[in-house]
Amino acid sequence: MADDRDTMAPEQAEQLQETLQTAISAPPEPVMIHDIIRQDGERELGRSIEALAWSGLGAGLSMGFSFLMLATIRAYLPDSPWRILVSGFGYTTGFMIVVLGRQQLFTESTLTAVLPILTKRTATSVLKMLRLWAVVLLANIFGTFLFAWLMSAPDLFNDEITRSLTAVGQEALKDPFWPMAIKAMLAGWLIALMVWLLPSAGQSRLLLILIITYTVAIAHFSHLIAGSVEVAYLVITGQISLWHYAGHFFVPTLLGNTIGGTSLVALLNHAPVREELDGETPGQD
Repeated sequence: MADDRDTMAPEQAEQLQETLQTAISAPPEPVMIHDIIRQDGERELGRSIEALAWSGLGAGLSMGFSFLMLATIRAYLPDSPWRILVSGFGYTTGFMIVVLGRQQLFTESTLTAVLPILTKRTATSVLKMLRLWAVVLLANIFGTFLFAWLMSAPDLFNDEITRSLTAVGQEALKDPFWPMAIKAMLAGWLIALMVWLLPSAGQSRLLLILIITYTVAIAHFSHLIAGSVEVAYLVITGQISLWHYAGHFFVPTLLGNTIGGTSLVALLNHAPVREELDGETPGQD
């Protein structure tokens, strides 16, 4: 028996090592991802208004680079149907800055700020979520208008880029109200899914951000903050009114992004782990 145990020990050790390596390399369980994002959301809910506002302003400004890079690449490409497949890579720039820089973006908070509420529903936490949404949204939008104002400075760019900036802004308004709202819902869904996938992405975080936001770009999905820079540029340059910005772009995109991030991601990703979070087992009354 002793000889048998001695013979099996190396095999058991090798098996144990393989098991440990598999466990380390395997993506985290859904309940672990939920817990990571929930804790992140609780930290966000606990931040001061001043901290949220500055971070939100930074995110609004950073998202302007998605508009600028998209328009710049487009300006040097021929007018062809495949042009968006190349210029779409420019659209990812602002998202990479915001996500990797941990700046406060409204469309991300539709997931992170909601999970704590779904886990523990209290009036205080709901009020904190609404406070976070309001502060971050206002700061994001202010940042987008500030960036658009900077882009409208005379002689800042050559004629090709200036025309391209206008064309990108006009394309952001091409859809009627409900099609834009549905496209915004899909954009909100994708951005919130990106946030959900980031904890398990490891060294592939940059690639994940690139793939998700590139999809939003080439599908012409409407993103509230990225699109706000584009449409704000038209407002600043006097091509449309602020009322047109609000009614034709802001309202449907806000509605769609919020539904996409909250209902289609927060709820669908919370429901499968709810029993584990409550300490219940399947089939238990």
